[in-house]
Amino acid sequence: MADLLHSETRTGAPEAEWLRLLVGDWQLISDLSFADLVLWVPSADRQHFVAVAHCRPTTGPTVHYDDVVGAVLERGRRAQVDTTFDEARSLRGRDPEWDDDVPVREETIPVVREGVVLGVLARHTNLATSRTPSRLELNYVKCADDLTRMIAAGDFPQVAAPTGPRRGAPRVGDGMLRLDAEGIVTYASPNALSAFHRAGLIGELVGANLAEVSSSLAASHLPVDESLPLVVTGRAPWRTDLETDAATLSMRAIPLTRREAGGPPVRVAALLLVRDVSELRRRERELMTKDATIREVHHRVKNNLQTVAALLRLQARRIESPEGRSALQEAMRRVATIALVHETLSQGIDEHVDFDQVLDRCLMLAAEVAMSNSERVRTVREGRFGELRQEDATALALVLTELVTNAVEHGFGGGRAGTVVVRVEHPEEDRLEVVVSDDGVGLPEDFQAGSSGLGTQIVRSLVAGELRGRMDFGASSTGGTEVRLDLRVRRGPASIGSVRSP
Repeated sequence: MADLLHSETRTGAPEAEWLRLLVGDWQLISDLSFADLVLWVPSADRQHFVAVAHCRPTTGPTVHYDDVVGAVLERGRRAQVDTTFDEARSLRGRDPEWDDDVPVREETIPVVREGVVLGVLARHTNLATSRTPSRLELNYVKCADDLTRMIAAGDFPQVAAPTGPRRGAPRVGDGMLRLDAEGIVTYASPNALSAFHRAGLIGELVGANLAEVSSSLAASHLPVDESLPLVVTGRAPWRTDLETDAATLSMRAIPLTRREAGGPPVRVAALLLVRDVSELRRRERELMTKDATIREVHHRVKNNLQTVAALLRLQARRIESPEGRSALQEAMRRVATIALVHETLSQGIDEHVDFDQVLDRCLMLAAEVAMSNSERVRTVREGRFGELRQEDATALALVLTELVTNAVEHGFGGGRAGTVVVRVEHPEEDRLEVVVSDDGVGLPEDFQAGSSGLGTQIVRSLVAGELRGRMDFGASSTGGTEVRLDLRVRRGPASIGSVRSP
């Protein structure tokens, strides 16, 4: 719809937003009307109308089996649409028209915002199944007529702050109540009545004050949403949940207003949609409990790993052998690196890690290994890694910590200053090209790529196994050492576009 409004019409941004809000909420009107809705907006030259949106009912047969979005209606072809737009008044066709041997009644409603007609809402009702309407159908259509009058008066859609959970939004078929201006129930659909009975209601709902009914049903041991009184009296177009000991009902109120003699809108009734979301809320609570449990597990694992790292550090201080002390310090660093990943996981709600945050802390940890050089060797990250799965994040953190530590230890002896750079690029969504380079003394002449050093063995094993990639050693452009990694990773929820930004 946004593309059509931009390319075919002269609709401004505020007007386009109003139409977007209408289309975002017009399934309600379509279901109440048992009719298709088509939104016609005048073209830039005002010589024809363009169908920018189309909605089909879920409560009855459709009229247009093919989508009419993008269709063009020349001025003069349908006098009813022209008159509604030019004179800002609703019109209903006297005689049904025939579309593919189906009798169709058309009603046109002006879409008004701040006194200006933006377009025409055409309501097409399939009359092939005409019969004596039931009480439910009569009340549905009555509410739909109230809403279309509000559209013509510029009072619908209703802009309100979003309240209540997004999931489980009630629809017309889930259950509908109609309230008068005092909050008394004047009609309750069978599904709405069943929902309140499941919530614990005994007796009739029609004729009762819904605020009093809701207050008596609300679970005493649970907090009550502050928006509940405004919703159940129909005073505000909000959403809320009514939690009882037996069920949870999601409710949405739509105040129905009317203008008299050009005055301000006055609330005369309200439409209330109701849905039993007990099972949905139960599953959400279970997921929240599981998320909290998983975070607690990661937190405890992190604490245990930090305890192990602290013990290794204490043991290293008591060993006089330089080789033994160095080995324990390396083990301590590797355990601390894994603990950083679990610490990040303990703060989130899923199994993905913001790897840039982890790596920045790992780089600080690696630079501290060579104590004499820690103030003279800088570690720099270029580019963003984005979010990674836990298993990939742990393996990659260990790999980069080992490579940066080796660069600091072996490339800058004797207090030499310099820089270690970790650069990342994203040639594909599931690929990472990582380069770890330094401007140190470079690789020794007798260096062998298949070195038997423990650190190198760990890196090669993780790169080939966990990260499904390869690793190459070489000389950097600054005369130091450069290690290139080509890795396959399982991407987190962040998009590749946001990952590539520096």
